[in-house]
Order: sequence, then C-alpha cells, then structure tokens
Amino acid sequence: MEPSSFYALLVLLLLVDTTLSLNSDGLSLLSLKSAVDQPADSSAFSDWLDTDPTPCRWTGISCMNISGFPDPRVVGIALSGKNLRGYIPSELGNLVNLRRLNLHDNNFHGSIPSQLFNATSLLHSIFLYGNNLSGPLPPSICNPPRLQNLDLSNNSLSGPLQKDYLENCKQLQRLILARNRFDGEIPAGIWSGMDNLNQLDLSSNELTGSVPDDFRELKSLSGALNLSYNHLSGKIPKSLGDLPVTVSLDLRNNNFSGEIPQTGSFSNQGPTAFLDNPLLCGFPLQKTCKTPEQSSADSPNSGSGSENSPVKGLSPGLIILISVADAAVVAFIGLVVVYIYWKKKGDENGCSCTGKSKFGGNEKRHLCNLCSCACINGGFGNQDSDSGDPEKAERGKGEGDLVAIDKGFTFELDELLRASAYVLGKSGLGIVYKVVLGNGIPVAVRRLGEGGDQRYKEFAAEIQAIGRVKHPNVVKLRAYYWAPDEKLLISDFISNGNLATALRVRKDFSV
Repeated sequence: MEPSSFYALLVLLLLVDTTLSLNSDGLSLLSLKSAVDQPADSSAFSDWLDTDPTPCRWTGISCMNISGFPDPRVVGIALSGKNLRGYIPSELGNLVNLRRLNLHDNNFHGSIPSQLFNATSLLHSIFLYGNNLSGPLPPSICNPPRLQNLDLSNNSLSGPLQKDYLENCKQLQRLILARNRFDGEIPAGIWSGMDNLNQLDLSSNELTGSVPDDFRELKSLSGALNLSYNHLSGKIPKSLGDLPVTVSLDLRNNNFSGEIPQTGSFSNQGPTAFLDNPLLCGFPLQKTCKTPEQSSADSPNSGSGSENSPVKGLSPGLIILISVADAAVVAFIGLVVVYIYWKKKGDENGCSCTGKSKFGGNEKRHLCNLCSCACINGGFGNQDSDSGDPEKAERGKGEGDLVAIDKGFTFELDELLRASAYVLGKSGLGIVYKVVLGNGIPVAVRRLGEGGDQRYKEFAAEIQAIGRVKHPNVVKLRAYYWAPDEKLLISDFISNGNLATALRVRKDFSV
C-alpha cells in the first residue's frame, strides 16, 4: 500500500471514530444547535461538543439511567429565556425518553413539528410559550399518553381547535393556549374525558360560538377557567354553576347576553368576571334585567304612530315659530355654558368632587376630573386629611367621603374600584368581597348597602371608634367609605379559613 493511501485511510478512520463517539441522543440535540441562528460560541451551546461521548453534561440537558441502555439517556431539555432565534427541528422527536421540553421565552419561529409527539411515550410537559411559533396545532399533539402540562400561550398559533386533536388528552392537568390566534368554536364533547384538568386558559384568541355545555364535567378544576377576550356569544350556560366553587371564572370582553345565572359556583364570582359584555345583566353586575313587559314597551313598533302614515307639510308660521324656539334654546345653552365657566373660575382655589359609582360595578371611576387639587374623597393617604375628625368630615356632607383610619395604609379609590373583586360571603350585614390591590395586597371589603337616613357624622364617629380597637383577635379596620347610596368598610384580609376551622384547630392543639 502506498504511503499516501495509508495516511488517507488513517484520517478517515479518525473522522469516523470522532463522529461515532457521540451517542444518538447527542446527535439529535446537535440538530437543535444547528437550527438556532446564533454563533457557535453562544453561551447556550458553548459546551455542546460533538467529541463528548454523551450530551449529559451539556448546558440545559438532563439525563437518567434507563434500563436496556448502556449509558444515560436524555430526559429533559431546559433552554428557556436564552433569546434563541431559530426553529424547532423535527429531530427532537428521536429522543424517545424525553419527558420535559422547556423552550419558553425565546424567539423560535415556524410550526411545531408533529414528530415531537410521535416518538416518545414518556413526554409529560411541554412549555413553548413566549415565542413566535405559528401554524395550527399538530394533529399528533395528544399522542403522548402521559402528557400533563401543555403551555403554548403567547405565540401566533392559528386555526381551529380540532376536536379529534384534543379528545385524547386524557391526562392533561394544565391546558394554556392563551394569546394566540385560534378561531372557530370551542369543541364540545371532549371535556368530560379530561378528569385531571385543573386549569384551562383559552383567553385572548378569536374564538366564536357558545360555551360547551360539557364544561360542567370539569370537576377537577381548581384554578381558573379563562375565556376572556374572545368573540363568544349566547347565554352563559347554567351548567357552569356545577363547577367547583373554588373555580375563578373569567368571561370578560365577549358578546354574552341575557341574565347571569345565580346557581352554584356563580354565587362566588365577583363583577370583574363578567365585565365588558354589553348585553349581560343581573347580579353581580349593577345592571338589572328587563322584564318581558319592559322589553315589549321598548320595542320600536310599540308606538302609536304608523311608519306609513302621511306627513303633512309645515305652514310658514309654524316654521318661523320653530326657528325662534331653536334660537331661544341655543341662547339658553350659551348662558349655561358661561355660568359653568365662571363658576369653574371661581372654584379654582377649591375642590368639590364626589364619587357616585357603587363598589362592584362595571363602570370605571374617575374622580376630580375638573379639579387640580387633591380631594379628601379622591384617595387615601392625604397627610392633610381631616379623616380623624368626624366634625370636620361633616362639612363635606358625606358625599362620597373615602377616609383612611390607618395613615400608613395608602391606595387610591380608583385602584379599589378597578381591582378584581370576588364574593367571600353574604349575610344580613351585607356582602363581603376579597379585593386584590395593584400592589398585590389583598383586603376584605364589606359592602353595607346604601347610606340611608343615618347622618355621615354619626356613621364616621362609630367607625372611628371601631378603628381604635387594637386586639390580636380583632381584624384591623383600615378605611371606610360613605355616600348616600353606598357604605364600605375596608379591613385586612385574613386567609386562615373560617371561625369553625380555627376553633377546631385550637381545640386539637389543646388536647
């Protein structure tokens, strides 16, 4: 053999030996490295070397010893938040022992490869949210029989939610498809088979149609059922009342109509769950439903006149009279505008604004729109407030006064009214809501109803006396609100269960 041929054969054997030194899992992972549009020395792949025998020491890769294999196999990929830009290669479907795929908060684009769900039967968690993925759901998405967590939110996925794609997801616990472009109707007839589903989020899509009646079968739901910001319509099915009372419904920004059901879990929902559905009415919204008689009275055909009745011409004298009347109305409006202008000029050094919206309503509250100074009823925490003196507070006549008892506890009234409110309970003393403020602090708000005939001075004196009570077993009262049509008490929210539970625990400890 010639020396040149010998050296060529030796080099070839060395190359073959180097290529074969990495196992099959490592070769499949190198396809992901090649699919990312980043330099080879990127920190995410700096230690992904094809000369390693296994990929188990690579960044973001976890392995496990599997019976039947001589070396550990890849079971997890975790490369989230690395700003990776590229596509997800189909070769990842060759990782037959893969259990967790976590590529969220990157810039992956293109479609989700079907091969990813075909090869492995152990896959139980897929987190691809926060990317730029597009296209429809893969038909094989529910092929892995152990799939429990599927979060594809905040992408650009589109198309309908196919019934035959999702009906095999029997083990799902979390299905999060929010903030995509899915359209069509929510498939019915598949939810009764998802016995383990505890969170379902289909919000911020383009879904239409009605809510499937078999949502009532989701008995394992313990978190949120979020259908907000879609184009769903029709009546809210009463069957949703069969869901566990711990479920938080979110049906905002849709086209639902009719009366909100008052059965089962509906009694535990606050008004926030139903906002921005113009045709919805009933509790907890402050929009009463019309009776059939009222609806018929509002019908455009209920008037006594006929659309086809002939219209007689107007006489010249009547036309002149109408013109004079119009001129008088315009002059009157001008006088009113001038009066308001001078009135406003005279009040520039003062501030008189009151709140008229009731707590729990679906109206945004804007206080003191025309005032340049801070009002006592515009928010808490005013260092110059007269909240500690009922005598001074009386001068405002109690029109929407919002008073802080604890000067260190500050937040705006707008913040209170815009926050999510959930009903905790009802009694003869009113309704108690749990309200989470913008800073994450929960408070309990007891709505006592209308101010009634009780004078504000008397009410404020009583509440100030209660606010001075300091005892470890008494919930701290932080603030109160009084208006002729509304009374609210704001106190700390205690999340330690009810009194019966507390007494039972105390008794158990004393035994």
